[in-house]
Amino acid sequence: MTHVALLAPDLFDAFDEFARALKQAGARVTGVGATPPSRLRRTLRRHLDDWVHVRSPFDGEEVARALIRRRGVDRLETVEERLVEPAAAARERLGLPGLSAASARLCRDKPAMKEALRRAGIPCAESAAVESRADLRRFAERVGFPLIVKPRAGLGSLGTFRVESPAELEAAGRALGVERGGSAAVEEFVEGHEGFYDTLTVDGVPRLEFVSHYFPNVLEALSDRRISPRIAATNRVEQDGYRELREIGRRVIAALGVPTSATHMEWFFGPKGLKVSEIGARPPGERLWDLYCVGNDLDLYLEWARAIAFGRVDARPSRRFATGAVQVRPDRDGRIAGYLGLAEVRRRAGASLFSSSVPRPGSRTVPIEKGYLANAWFRLRHPDYDRLLALMEEIGRTLRVRARPA
Repeated sequence: MTHVALLAPDLFDAFDEFARALKQAGARVTGVGATPPSRLRRTLRRHLDDWVHVRSPFDGEEVARALIRRRGVDRLETVEERLVEPAAAARERLGLPGLSAASARLCRDKPAMKEALRRAGIPCAESAAVESRADLRRFAERVGFPLIVKPRAGLGSLGTFRVESPAELEAAGRALGVERGGSAAVEEFVEGHEGFYDTLTVDGVPRLEFVSHYFPNVLEALSDRRISPRIAATNRVEQDGYRELREIGRRVIAALGVPTSATHMEWFFGPKGLKVSEIGARPPGERLWDLYCVGNDLDLYLEWARAIAFGRVDARPSRRFATGAVQVRPDRDGRIAGYLGLAEVRRRAGASLFSSSVPRPGSRTVPIEKGYLANAWFRLRHPDYDRLLALMEEIGRTLRVRARPA
């Protein structure tokens, strides 16, 4: 029986699915985290054979020391972006297979990642690591505005700024702690449509591939609460239109040395062609794997567990449905007052709607920067990708979420 240590599944309840899948695949599962055993979620605890309590899962040396005392661990894995590097450090200390510390760093450090991709001849935006306002100014003088400024090891779009002038550049640098010993990433703004290429990779080869699209791009969606952002997972992945994306995605995985792992790569396509934004050695956020499961008649969590524990993937995606999520934001922060058009939305969605969340009136609203599964959201499936897009647009146009001050 393969013994897998899962680092910090206690952080979010969405991580219960990964523990469940490992156990279902036939692995012995040891959880490692900062939550005392008596306070673990029941939904997590039932999938664990053991729990190792550590002061901090972010301390790779402490994690390694704790697992040395638990002999017989074959794999150490995490699905949390911020723990990719600590897990790799502990893995190397323990002599376990998996993502190396060098590859983990490339998957977290955006400027180092892009430099490695450029060396491999992979198209990506101009970028640099900066540690002073002077560095920022020099990059702006060389590349020009607009620019993107973000943390070197950021999570999603958190702390990301689009800047269009020297004054905005200075403000972004201050917000990210440049000049106070902080380091940031600055890169060329790439015009175009934004999406992602997600895989389950075994021994460096993608065995399952998925492609999704943002409508509109993330920074635009965050800029205006009147926008109802959508994410759509296409069921046309094998068609010729995605061939270049799949080829480049595979080259990125090889260039960064990702062995057996979930991957999440963001990309842009516009006037300058296809450009890679960044890649993570982890599943995507927003529970997007649930969309892939519904659209493809598979349990992706279980396939991940089989890949991790046994080096194989058994299922093949059906591509039966395109799937997507649309979020409708309240007109202000505060408390939900009511909904306009909700019955019409449900009527139009019909059997295509497979999950949703409509907070009760009186519930507190969630700030729009907290992600796509907040406030009112709807998840749909449809065999025709274009019809799925139209349905999501109709929901965004029809539903209105009214809020009152808290």
